[in-house]
Parts: sequence; structure tokens; C-alpha cells
Amino acid sequence: MEQAPPDPERRLQPAPLEPLGHPDAGLEAVVGEEVEAARDEGSGDGTMTENNFWLKKIEISVSEAEKRTGRNAMNMQETYTAYLIETRSVEHIDGQSVLTDSLWRRYSEFELLRNYLLVYYPHVVVPPLPEKRAEFVWHKLSADNMDPDFVERRRIGLENFLLRVASHPILCRDKIFYLFLTQEGNWKETVNETGFQLKADSRLKALNATFRVKNPDKRFTELKHYSDELQSVISHLLRVRARVADRLYGVYKVHGNYGRVFSEWSAIEKEMGDGLQSAGHHMDVYASSIDDILEDEEHYADQLKEYLFYAEALRAVCRKHELMQYDLEMAAQDLASKKQQCEELATGTVRTFSLKGMTTKLFGQETPEQREARIKVLEEQINEGEQQLKSKNLEGREFVKNAWADIERFKEQKNRDLKEALISYAVMQISMCKKGIQVWTNAKECFSKM
Repeated sequence: MEQAPPDPERRLQPAPLEPLGHPDAGLEAVVGEEVEAARDEGSGDGTMTENNFWLKKIEISVSEAEKRTGRNAMNMQETYTAYLIETRSVEHIDGQSVLTDSLWRRYSEFELLRNYLLVYYPHVVVPPLPEKRAEFVWHKLSADNMDPDFVERRRIGLENFLLRVASHPILCRDKIFYLFLTQEGNWKETVNETGFQLKADSRLKALNATFRVKNPDKRFTELKHYSDELQSVISHLLRVRARVADRLYGVYKVHGNYGRVFSEWSAIEKEMGDGLQSAGHHMDVYASSIDDILEDEEHYADQLKEYLFYAEALRAVCRKHELMQYDLEMAAQDLASKKQQCEELATGTVRTFSLKGMTTKLFGQETPEQREARIKVLEEQINEGEQQLKSKNLEGREFVKNAWADIERFKEQKNRDLKEALISYAVMQISMCKKGIQVWTNAKECFSKM
């Protein structure tokens, strides 16, 4: 989707850095020094010259996955996977090597972190988590979320999520994210104490805003349509890829039958035996290579799945804008209603039917004192409403400016990542076809020597 270039005034102004704990030593000292450097080296528009300032001196990795058994909140035994997060400084401090910090996190804790980021940074396209259960897989591959191959792919996806957050110019500065990497005990309590659940918008309210907003921003409407189309196209591409992978698996395994037949045939031939045996060996090697090939393909599929889930992150930003626009329109409508009531009381004329007007006709007019008291109350409410409307307007403009700047950043990232992934996938397919040609070339030479 083509978008007009953002206005220079729409450049993103990141929120001020929050204190990242107490930088006494080790990793915390490195982070503390880097935060101060980021403050000092920032460019004129308030952004840093390098968005990935964390990744310049701090290495973040999810290095290991481990199957565990424990009890859940309902005191029922469950089996789950824990992931080892390791963070260490790239440079040394005063010539001393800094120890690596490591801790274990469950997938649900990654979900909690992302839900917190969604609430506190509604204008940001928050990076998605890898799938919790395998989708769009060819049927020979296990869809069990405890399958070692799937757990390994999810480990890579979780590491990619942390790297995405750490390289984001806004999210990387969040204190809760820093504590997620460094504080194993009581981290959940720290997140819950922020009260982010109470600030989350209800789905019903968001749906109501979608249908009742009168003046939606055309850019966000187009963005929502684009995200729907992006999700649809990538879903279709992944389904096609799964079907092709399944057929390809069958073709490769048929070569195993060739190998068996040639080997059996070689046993009853004297002059042609060696050639048939060699050709059968080439076929067996070719047939066995498909498992590794399709496993590599799954990694490319996971890169597409990331942007499948990014589509929902884009829609989340659009929904937040619709909610803000709806609140703004409701505030403007309420203010207009109060102004009309005040005017009707001041002039003594009623323009529209109202319960108050009917009551006046039935029980008589109000006294001048009562009318003056009501006008005074309405004037106070009008002043409050005007201030509230002004505040919502400013908040809305700031949201649009920040959100659109982050969307532009996301678009550049998306174009770069998808281009790289699709080119790599094409190169892999070309290489795979060349190996197939080489197998049959070798078989041809075996047949020629018979």
C-alpha cells in the first residue's frame, strides 16, 4: 500500500527514558552508561542516532529450551516449556569481564510482557510473538507444541521478539522490559502493579467504536484494509507452501523406491551390477535429504508467519485510533448539546422535543432563580467540556503523529525483511533443484558405464 510521505512535523518524539534500576555493576552498569550516552548523543529531533543502542553493547539471546513439570494457578499439574534468556555486555568494564545474566521464562510470561507493551504503547506496532501452536504445516510434520523441532523454532522466534523490542527506539527504553531480562523473581507482580489490565480497552468498546465513528481517518482506514489483505495473502501463501511441501516430500521419497529397486536389481546382474548399485546409492541419498530441506523451509515459513501476526499489530493501532476518534466525537456531541440547552434556557425557546420541555408544559415555568442556577451549572459544564475537547484533540493529534511515524518505520522494516526472506527462499529452491539435476546426472553416468 502506497502512503504519502509523512510531514516533517510528524517525526516521532520518543518518551523520556525511565530509570533502569540501580546501575551498580555488571550488566546494569553497562545499561546505565548506555542510557546516559543515548541521552547525550541524541539527534536534534529527540531520537537516537542509532535505534539499536541496546544491541550495540548488550547481547540478548534465548539460548535453550527445557521441558518442565509444575503446578498452575489452579493447583493442577501441567507440562510446559521454559526458555533460558541470556544477556551479557559486549564490552568490558575497567578491563574486567562482565558476568552473563541468565534467567528462565515461560511462554506465558512473554505474552504478559507483550500485553503490557500493547497497553502502554498503543501508537507502536508492537512486535508479535511466535505461534503458540503450529499452523500451516505440511502433514508429515508434527503439530505438537511439545515437539522438539517446533520448540526449537519457537525458541528462535522468541529470541527474535526480544531483539525486535530491544532494537525499537521506544520499546527498548521501557523499565518493565529491562526487568523482564534481568529480574526473575517477582517480575509478574511488578507488571501487575502497573495496573495495565485496567487500562486495556474492552473488545466490545472497540467494536462499538468501529461501527459508530462518523469521521474516520482515511489513512488509518486504508491501513486497516491493507493489514487485512496482508494477512489474507500471507495465509494463502503459507497454505500453498504447505501443499507443495507435502507433494515434494512424496516425490523425494519415491526416489527411495528407485534406490531399493536398483539395489535389488544389482544383485542379479553381473556386468551391470556395480552401475545399478551406484545409481541406487545416489537415489537413497537424494530421498533422505528432503527431511532437512523441509525443516529449513519451515524457518522461512516462520519469517512469513511473523508478518502474518504483524497484521494484527497494525489493526491494534487502527482500533486505538478509532476509539480515540469516537471519544472525541462523543465529547463534541455532548458539548454541542449542553450549549443548546444553555441557549434555550437563556432565550426561553425550545427548539427540539425534550422531556424537560414536556415537564415545563405540564407543571409550569421555572422561576428566574432556578433558571439562573441551571444556566450557571451548564456554563461550568460547557467550560469543562471545552477543555476536555481541547485535550482530546491534542491527544489525538499526538497519537496520529507518533503512530504514523512508527508505521513508516515498520513499513521500511517489512519491505527489507520480506524481500530478504523471499530471495533466500528462491535461492534455496534453485539450489535444491540443482542438487536434483546433479543426482540424475550422476545416475546417468552410472548407467553409461554399465
